[in-house]
Amino acid sequence: MKFMHKLLLVLLAFPAALLIKGPAVAAQDATEDEEAVDEDMADDVMAEDEDDEAEVEDDENTELVRDTEEKEEEDDEGLVGEMKASPNADSTILFVKGDDFPANDIVKFLLGFTNKGSEDFVVESLDASFRYPQDFQFYIQNFTALQLGTVVPPQRQATFEYSFIPAEPMGGRPFGLVINLNYKDNSGNVFQDAVFNQTVTITEREDGLDGETIFLYVFLSGLGLLVVVGLHQLLESRKRRRPAVKVEMGTSNHNDVDMSWIPQETLNQIMASRRDKVSPRQSPRKRTQKRSAGSDE
Repeated sequence: MKFMHKLLLVLLAFPAALLIKGPAVAAQDATEDEEAVDEDMADDVMAEDEDDEAEVEDDENTELVRDTEEKEEEDDEGLVGEMKASPNADSTILFVKGDDFPANDIVKFLLGFTNKGSEDFVVESLDASFRYPQDFQFYIQNFTALQLGTVVPPQRQATFEYSFIPAEPMGGRPFGLVINLNYKDNSGNVFQDAVFNQTVTITEREDGLDGETIFLYVFLSGLGLLVVVGLHQLLESRKRRRPAVKVEMGTSNHNDVDMSWIPQETLNQIMASRRDKVSPRQSPRKRTQKRSAGSDE
């Protein structure tokens, strides 16, 4: 009977467990489905964002390309519309000092203009400037334009003089020199002739006497004077160290002296005294004789 009761309880509990587990499994499945749907939606949203960003980047790149193309077109148009020289005119240039461009010094040149056409040309201005050698669009030093307003008839020539001074800090470096001549014809057409458009080297100015040269001369003069004084002192010190040389002066016969007026006895005594002085070493006998003779007297 107990076994039957347990079996009955098991049979009753099994369907209840199935009933309880079924909704839980269904709820879990529903949650998993919802999460999968959410993940799919998030992936779609991220994909849309990426697509939008890619489209924005494409639009920006397209705009940059368009801007670049527009700028190139503008540059091309500017180059096409740039003023040029007239085929009916010719110009030449001559630098007075040759190809020497010293810094902080006057550079002068002569510009010749020839009208080969059949109508007048009006030369308006002449200007010059230094440019960056790697890119002539960058100005380094711009000089004042020379206003001319000169009318050149057909088959005539005109000469113009212009001068400028390169800045002193530019010495020793290359720069692009651009010289333009601006003129127009009677029809109002404006022309510009780049008479000179080359790279030149600015040389450093060499003055006759500058501060450094004067200082160098003064220094060398002082050094030379110091050397002379040192040699003089050295010679003087050597002279002082040398012992004085003793020179003995002997008697000499003066044959040119007239001694005829002196008595002979006196002369004999003088000569005897001289002989005694010249030979002081005498034998003891002579000394004794002299002493005895002196005592007898």
